[in-house]
Amino acid sequence: QVQLVESGGELVQAGESLRLSCAASGPTLSRSAMGWFRQAPGKERKFVAAILWTGDSTYYADSVKGRFTISRDNAKNTVYLQMNSLKPEDTAVYYCAADTFNRLVEFRPQYWGQGTQVTVSS
Repeated sequence: QVQLVESGGELVQAGESLRLSCAASGPTLSRSAMGWFRQAPGKERKFVAAILWTGDSTYYADSVKGRFTISRDNAKNTVYLQMNSLKPEDTAVYYCAADTFNRLVEFRPQYWGQGTQVTVSS
């Protein structure tokens, strides 16, 4: 059974940093691309970042490029999202996701976590 569990979301002030973690488990995740999406209140869920299972290629939404960094530790089955220079518009529920076809630019998850709330105050 595939399970993705996010953690690390909290209330921070604009300009601060935060690191999200996603603990993954399941038989099909060992060679899956992993990524993050976010959903702000009243808006659709949007792609944030993705990383190949090897960890050597990443892809970001333009809105976070240069501020967010995705990484993974396959030995720990964990994916991270380091978020720097946070802005109020980054406020959203952040979801971890897995694409078992290991796609990057066309990242399309089959599995999702439950989400973790990130709130950035101005």
